[in-house]
Amino acid sequence: MAGTIKCMIDAIIAKRSRGNATIAMTTRTKIFLKGINPDIYNMSSPDDPAVIEKLRGIARDLGVSL
Repeated sequence: MAGTIKCMIDAIIAKRSRGNATIAMTTRTKIFLKGINPDIYNMSSPDDPAVIEKLRGIARDLGVSL
């Protein structure tokens, strides 16, 4: 299913920031620094199992459940 990565990134940002724009931007930056650029993924991006697994690890590190 295309778009899983985008949904995961959005869920991590939304759950961690809880509506706070500053925390949302900080979370996007942390995801970027961990090797995933949130800006290049959209709903039609193909799903890469390696990226999905890396996002699960990032979510775990940030204390977010997916």
